[in-house]
Amino acid sequence: MRKHYFILLLSFCCMQAAAQKEDTSIFKYPIQMDSVTIVAARGGWDVAAFIRRVQNDTTFYKAFRALHLVSFSATNDIRVYDKKGKIKASLYSHTKQQVQQRCRTMQVLNEKTTGDFYKRNHDYNYYTAELYAYLFFTKGKICNENDIVAGMLDARGKGQLEKNKAELKQLIFNPGGKIRGIPFMGDKAAIFDPEVAEHYDFKLLSEEYEGQDCYVFKAIPKKGEESNVVYNELSTWFRKSDYSIVARDYSLSYSTMFYDFDVRMRVRTSQVGSRLLPTSIEYDGNWHVFTQKRESVKFVATFSY
Repeated sequence: MRKHYFILLLSFCCMQAAAQKEDTSIFKYPIQMDSVTIVAARGGWDVAAFIRRVQNDTTFYKAFRALHLVSFSATNDIRVYDKKGKIKASLYSHTKQQVQQRCRTMQVLNEKTTGDFYKRNHDYNYYTAELYAYLFFTKGKICNENDIVAGMLDARGKGQLEKNKAELKQLIFNPGGKIRGIPFMGDKAAIFDPEVAEHYDFKLLSEEYEGQDCYVFKAIPKKGEESNVVYNELSTWFRKSDYSIVARDYSLSYSTMFYDFDVRMRVRTSQVGSRLLPTSIEYDGNWHVFTQKRESVKFVATFSY
């Protein structure tokens, strides 16, 4: 089956950093802001417009779609753990994608595996590895792709695997949105919805990230609400100059009698020429579905251009 989702909200109400004094707001739920952000808001910066940008952002998804349009080298480090926390299977490889005349191909420069990472027919023995390959590996020659994002997040192919891939895209690129197809969860992942938002505290801060001035938007469960939410933490760094997402951290967990998951991810991007492109993804996940064996997997993907 599947796993997870992720970030943010629709509200604002200044809270003084030291005195924690609330101002009135047009939003139903408060957003805690540091002194720098408060000064910007009082100077005319439109906080409401920023929150709408947070909800409707497509720059992050566009950055990953752009991976299909550029040449890059990647390091792939995937480790599967047993119940005692020991590595029982792994893959470590270097790959190189080349793009020529709107067609991309990928070369495996070197690869080392341990344990039962592959089946005898060289299919992946682990579902997480199969989804990783779907996101980052290329088979054969693929041509005439684009980085258009409109309508692509909702696109679904036939079959269970294709449905799961669609849910994975929603998780990574549309955190905080409703995820179709996950039973018994309701709309708990949709943190922008009022009935879900009331379980969270939201913060908007001003920080420097790797030399770039950013706004940081955070969603954190209120004390005592941890068991009522899916996201344990959702944080996104938006570059102030153009509101592009340069980093995202999220942690989420949920459990039913049919499935459970506990997942943490860190995603980073960089400006490469005129494009925003991913530079690293760190994943640490433990999940189980009634019809499949439990998987505890960590992976790190790094990209250079």
